[in-house]
Amino acid sequence: MSRSYHCSILRLALFVIAFCWAFPAGAEEPSPNATQKALQELIDESWEFGLKEDPAFATEVGRNDWNDQLGRNTVKDFQRRLKVKQGFHERVLKIDTSQLPQADRINLTIFRRLLSDEIQELKFQSYLIPITNRWGFHIWFPTLPDQTPFRNSQDYENYIARLIDFSRFADEQMELMRAGAKRQWVLPAVVLEGYRGTVEPHIVSDPKKSLLYKPFRKYSIAVPEADRDRLSKAGATAIEKHVVPAYKKFLDFMENEYLPECRGTVGISAIPGGRAYYRHRVRKYTTLDITPEEVHGIGMSEVKRIRKEMDAIIKKVKFKGDFAEFVEFLRTSPQFYAKTPEELEKEVAYVLKKMDGVLPELFKTLPRTPYGVKRVPAYLAPRTTTAYYQPPPGDGTRAGFYFLNTYNLKSRPLYEVEALSLHEAVPGHHLQLALQQELPNIPEFRRFAGFTVFIEGWALYSERLGLEVGFYQDPYGDFGRLTYEMWRACRLVVDTGVHHLGWTRQQAIQFMADNTALSIHNITAEVDRYIAWPGQALAYKMGELKIRALRQKAEKELGAKFDIREFHEVVLGSGSVPLAVLEMNVNGYIAKVNSTQQP
Repeated sequence: MSRSYHCSILRLALFVIAFCWAFPAGAEEPSPNATQKALQELIDESWEFGLKEDPAFATEVGRNDWNDQLGRNTVKDFQRRLKVKQGFHERVLKIDTSQLPQADRINLTIFRRLLSDEIQELKFQSYLIPITNRWGFHIWFPTLPDQTPFRNSQDYENYIARLIDFSRFADEQMELMRAGAKRQWVLPAVVLEGYRGTVEPHIVSDPKKSLLYKPFRKYSIAVPEADRDRLSKAGATAIEKHVVPAYKKFLDFMENEYLPECRGTVGISAIPGGRAYYRHRVRKYTTLDITPEEVHGIGMSEVKRIRKEMDAIIKKVKFKGDFAEFVEFLRTSPQFYAKTPEELEKEVAYVLKKMDGVLPELFKTLPRTPYGVKRVPAYLAPRTTTAYYQPPPGDGTRAGFYFLNTYNLKSRPLYEVEALSLHEAVPGHHLQLALQQELPNIPEFRRFAGFTVFIEGWALYSERLGLEVGFYQDPYGDFGRLTYEMWRACRLVVDTGVHHLGWTRQQAIQFMADNTALSIHNITAEVDRYIAWPGQALAYKMGELKIRALRQKAEKELGAKFDIREFHEVVLGSGSVPLAVLEMNVNGYIAKVNSTQQP
């Protein structure tokens, strides 16, 4: 859910890294040759370019050079970025991979893949749809206080400068949307129902009631008393004179300009160039050379398999009724729902603390950075999903956070808590992303970038890991785990169905309602998410299937020599990678174990 991934110090006697090194353990690392230097210069130049172009991202990863700025986002800016990235790509193609050690070949493979995806997105002009129903500049900006350092007076001055610049920033986003409307690249109208709830909370009569005023309520001891009143007044003025008017202008734009241009269709294939764009998105989010039809077929097969396991649990609990009746029972019985947000939070906290205690059984290396639990902000909760994870910043000053949606508790069943929490925090997103930022032997761009198919595939794989350390003892909780797995399998069917096969929104909702125990509220929110964010939903199941397949291969080929902790060390030890690189790493691990442990 976030653009950055986190932390610092990790000692990995890791097979994958040993496999990647071109020199033996204990040997002195050879000096880089000219080709290595050229690659490193290119990677560094690209990284610096990206940080300067997106100052907010730079702040997130701990680079504070541009903390007083927001990015420039006109059509010309995106066209300029395309030319620069194409130039980087031309230089990539000139690099002689035969002159690179294995570690640098992997860096090159990942860099080239990310760069190619970015170039394709720019060519398709996906920036002409800069918002979705659950994300965009208007939803991100109020989170700025949680992404910004406030250590001294200058940090506050920088923050105020960003508040003042927001009006320009918002104007540019609206211009992109106007250009998108001319090209017929717009969101479906149906996913923007209720959009006012993400805008109106920031149109306040008193700037001190704005979420953006939060930093002025409590100052660091390093901020002199003499500066505080001045900074608070300047912050309030910036919110009143720049932020609030920008939100008012955006609300008027949405109501009177954008919504009338939004389309009645839901699939991205309905817009000009949409079918080619969706095929690109399938490849981008799976990192595989695979077609929408193939993904759809995999999804249908997984739905059938998981359904058999769900039916077995219904039989186990001796429920008198069919699948649909059992699901209705789960959706309506009060025993499965918390009565207060605090009750839900306590259930989540218990599950996480229990998992914390057994992590060493599964992992050799654990992240140093902690995580916490927060509620999804009220202005976002009605339109977003059950939970999401926000990684810590790159400077190590804050923890990672698992955001829990406590809105409409009747749609947040307790039997889902185990799977949800293992996915979002540990051993899922927090463990993987925090470790990634702590890796010492990879370039910066790999510490803070990533592939959704790996990140979300790992998190879904993590849900199932609970079975191996004593979770899901309650059959209803195990059914919750299966309904979460079914949910991700359904995504393969629904996303391709909507965007490639012409499914309607109601058809997608009904398919998920027929095959999962998710509440109708959650199903509707999820389907609208897939409609607004083509292809992203494919990553979860496709990534998990690959990780599970590689584990099965390792278990089969290594037999008694298989060590789950070593396997996880290999999977996580290179950070987020394309599935082909992950497969290469695991194959290297298998070969190394077999070669070093033979009599």
